[in-house]
Amino acid sequence: MNWEIYAKGFKFYLQLEKSLSSNSVDAYLSDIGKLQQFMIVSGREGMDPRQIELIHLEEFLSWINNLGLNASSQARILSGIKAFYKYLLMEDILVHNPAELIDSPKIARKLPDTLSKEEVEKMINCTDLSKPEGERNKAILETLYGCGLRVSELVNLQLSNIYFDLEFVKVIGKGKKERWIPIGSKALYQIEIYKNHIRNTIAIKKGQEDYLFLSKRGNKLSRVMIFLIIKKSAERAGISKNISPHTLRHSFATHLVEGGADLRAVQDMLGHESITTTEIYTHLDRRYLRETLEKYHPRAKKKE
Repeated sequence: MNWEIYAKGFKFYLQLEKSLSSNSVDAYLSDIGKLQQFMIVSGREGMDPRQIELIHLEEFLSWINNLGLNASSQARILSGIKAFYKYLLMEDILVHNPAELIDSPKIARKLPDTLSKEEVEKMINCTDLSKPEGERNKAILETLYGCGLRVSELVNLQLSNIYFDLEFVKVIGKGKKERWIPIGSKALYQIEIYKNHIRNTIAIKKGQEDYLFLSKRGNKLSRVMIFLIIKKSAERAGISKNISPHTLRHSFATHLVEGGADLRAVQDMLGHESITTTEIYTHLDRRYLRETLEKYHPRAKKKE
């Protein structure tokens, strides 16, 4: 069937031209599968993607809404369908794009949880340094907060990509895209301590030699291990918020914006493809400004 032929071509396009991860490719193909499933259950199994019109896609959106999917999930599926039809148009399989005029469901933008500067400092200072992994964990906290890394970028961070003299790190982000991020002196200092006094005592497994953060068995740390380290650090610091590695990334960006950093610079450091993703931190900044006004201005304080 043409569905399978076009989906296969779309898969190669996503892998080779867009350089997407296998998880992202699978998600896009799952979106196409849902549209094909809808066409079957609605009695149109004989139609292929070239015959689908705007009205069919609108009915499809109504169908997935009735399945109980939230607005965020619906928007993500629609994004996959739109990408598929852009590909078909680009390959001259279609002469017009039926998905072009469909609006995505409105999604309320949830502001991410952040830590105050004092809370971050407390987490770092409360690290238990009586055990060898304490120096490593402190270096992890300093690096996450000092560079705004994703957890996947942290676990894959390599020694050869840390430029101590330049005070920069090179990371491989989403879509295998490289980016350079400045790293602060405190993070570099803690990495040096870990590298020279803890890491060099570990029997490193073959193939793991260049990964910066290692377990005591000599393997690179897993994402789950980083989550556990962050959770325990928050508990030790007496912080009751729901903390994850991403919280430190959000805090990194928020504190930069609060300090007056250029949004484009923050976008580059975070590795956001679109500036609109980074703009959420301007909303956080406005909230911070409102709280500051209410706290310190004599005519803005709320009555008890």
